[in-house]
Amino acid sequence: MRRLEDVRQDLKEDFRELGTRLDSKVSLERYELEKLARDESLRLLAERVAAIEAAREAEQEQKRLDAQKLAERRAADRRLLLTALVAPVLLLLLSVYIQTRGAGA
Repeated sequence: MRRLEDVRQDLKEDFRELGTRLDSKVSLERYELEKLARDESLRLLAERVAAIEAAREAEQEQKRLDAQKLAERRAADRRLLLTALVAPVLLLLLSVYIQTRGAGA
């Protein structure tokens, strides 16, 4: 009788352990749903990263274009400065030279 009672007690413990193990398992349907949700979140994350990278590249391109425009504007300002300051001085020197040549001749 004791042996039967021990076997019965062991079986109860085994079934209880089996029940807890089965409770911790996830159904295949739930696993598939969680996998789909995880894949979708990873896809959305990848899209966000791609959008951020594209925005950074566009910002860098805009900065490069702004720097190029600034360099072109500086070059134009230098040319303007040359024509505004140097040209009148050269004309003045030329007229003085012509006057001294004309007065000496």
